[in-house]
Formats: sequence, C-alpha cells, structure tokens
Amino acid sequence: MSQVTPFPQRHAQAARSHNEARPPELSVVIPTYNERANIAPLLERLDAVLSGIAWEAIFVDDDSPDGTADAVKTIAAGDPRVRCLRRIKRRGLAGACIEGVLASSAPFVAIMDADLQHDEKLLPRMLTILQSGESDMVVGSRYVAGGSSDVFSKHRSFMSRFATALARRFTGVELNDPMSGFFMMRRDRFDPLAAELTTQGFKILLDIVISAKGTLRIVEEPYVFAARQHGESKLNVQVALDFLGLLAAKLTGGVVTPRFLSFALVGSIGVAVHLMVLRAGLAGFGLPFAEAQTAATFVAMTGNFTLNNQLTYRDKRLTGLHFLSGLLGFYAVSAVGALANVGIASWLYAYDPVWWLAGMAGAVMGAVWNYSMSSLLVWRVK
Repeated sequence: MSQVTPFPQRHAQAARSHNEARPPELSVVIPTYNERANIAPLLERLDAVLSGIAWEAIFVDDDSPDGTADAVKTIAAGDPRVRCLRRIKRRGLAGACIEGVLASSAPFVAIMDADLQHDEKLLPRMLTILQSGESDMVVGSRYVAGGSSDVFSKHRSFMSRFATALARRFTGVELNDPMSGFFMMRRDRFDPLAAELTTQGFKILLDIVISAKGTLRIVEEPYVFAARQHGESKLNVQVALDFLGLLAAKLTGGVVTPRFLSFALVGSIGVAVHLMVLRAGLAGFGLPFAEAQTAATFVAMTGNFTLNNQLTYRDKRLTGLHFLSGLLGFYAVSAVGALANVGIASWLYAYDPVWWLAGMAGAVMGAVWNYSMSSLLVWRVK
C-alpha cells in the first residue's frame, strides 16, 4: 500500500514546487469566525483548483473562540502561501475583508467565505477575465443563468431576494447579485476606495460598488451556492441591521452611519420600554409622575446599554467586570440627559398632563446626549 503524505505537509510541498521565488499573483482573502473545521478542507480545494497559479490565502480571524486562528497558523508554519491576521477586539466581516486586502501585495484579490459554500472552481475563470484587462471586478452570482441558491430555506431565499431588490432600488446598483460575498477584483481599483468603505456590516461588495460610483467594469459569473458542512451560519438580525445601516449611510452621504442607525433602533425599543414602565408606575403602583418617570428612565437606560453592548458596539463589546464598569459609566454619562429627561417631561406633564407625550419628549431629549457621550467615553469609539 502506498503511503499518502498527510496535509499540511503535502500542501507545503505543492507550495514550494509552484510558488517558490514567485510573488503571489492572486490573494484570496477569507474572513473567519468559528470556522476551524473548514480551514484544511478549504485549503485542499484551493490547492487543487489554483494549480500553476502563484497564490496566497490570507485568513482574517476575529479572535474565534474555537481556535480557528491556531488551525491556520499550524498550516502556515509549513506553507508560505498561508497567512493569518488575528484581530483582537475588532469584529465584522467588512472590516476583516478590508484589512485582508490591504495586507496583500498581489495585483488581484478575491474575497470568499471559509464555509465551503462558495465555489472555488470559479476562481481560475475569474482571474482569467481580470487578466484580460476587460474587467475590473468579477462577481460570483447566484442569480444569473447557471447560478443557484437552492440550498436556502424559503425564508432565507425570500430575505436574500428582498434585500437584493432593496439594494438595487435605492442605490442604483445594477448587479443581479449585489449581496454576493464571493468576488475578485484588481488591487489597483480597490485601494483608492478603501478609505470610503465602512468597516461595519457584512455586505462589502455592495459598499465597494456604491463607493465606486459606476466606475468599475463588472462581470457576473454564475455559481451554485453550496450547503454548509461545518459550523453555523452567521446570518442573524445583526446582518439585517448592518445592511439597513449601510443603505442609510450611502443614501445620506455618511451622515447616518450603521452604528447610529443601530443605536437609534435600540433607542426606539427603549422608548417603548420607557413608556410601558412609566404607565405601570402611574396606573399600577400609583406613583407620582416624577418618581414613575425616574424609574422608567433607569429601566430603559439599563436595557439600552445591554442591547447596544450586544448589537451596536459588538466590536467593542464589554464583558465581565468591564460590563459592570461600562454600565456604571453609561449611567454617569447619561445623568445629564436623564436630568433633562425627567425635568422636561415633568414640566410638560404639569402644563398638559398627557403622560405619553411628556414621557416621549423627555426620552428624546436624553437620547441625543446618550449616543454621543456613550460612544466616546463608554465604548471608546473613535
């Protein structure tokens, strides 16, 4: 029986035979979070389809607790084509992609997921198209002839196509699949756009195309979206919020940021909680308005802090003792807003005792201060 050289030793041997003394022609940037089980299979596939091409794989890992970065570094120790950028206290697919591309030196860069759902066999075709000089970007599309996303559930398929229609309607982007996370482009076309891209969110392709303002020559190539084999999907409510935030940012020229939109949505939930507690205090416990308003304010502040820590500031998320100190800091920086909240609401209620109007006016007054100061002092966002 012949002995098979194990991976990654076999992978490293291929690297030395093909790429030694050759600078990379193609950088494949792969953002990761909890994808340890997919690393070796993905590199096996890249090694097979990119034979004869000087390539490198740059994994950008958001400090995965499952040891994804360790898995990459183990392979990278024996294979010069593999690199790992481990990000500490920074999260987000878009930011990871931007950092990975800027860390590459190849003239062509590809973005793809680590979950084996993107068809790596399309990469050589993408590279050939770009090398011809007739295109600046090639997008792997699920929604052109020959492409498919049949593995999606009915709910996810509807959401994907709805988001696609929304993006095309409000941004003017004419791509059939602007939400694709699988594409390749020329580095010299990416670098001038990098400073305009948002590091939050998951839809880096849409951001690039919008920021380019119609200057990119784009080709769409079909591929079949595969089923995930290992790990869990990252699609959740945060992805939807980031998508809406990206649209808002682009439509307002950056006046409304994804983070601000998330904070505002959390704040709207806080307003509802505030009014519920206020009503309970007045009708259920018979409290004077000022006391009921004060209780509602602190309940809403606590809820807002918790949700913002999980969603709005997830890349700066506070845990353990930092969570408690952050909560206390949130209370402190919100004190001025809370005083204005209670004072103005009490004044309005005394003038015209419409409880919900007075309560809402006070809550809005406090929100302006809360966003600016909590961003700066609690989560320390620059």
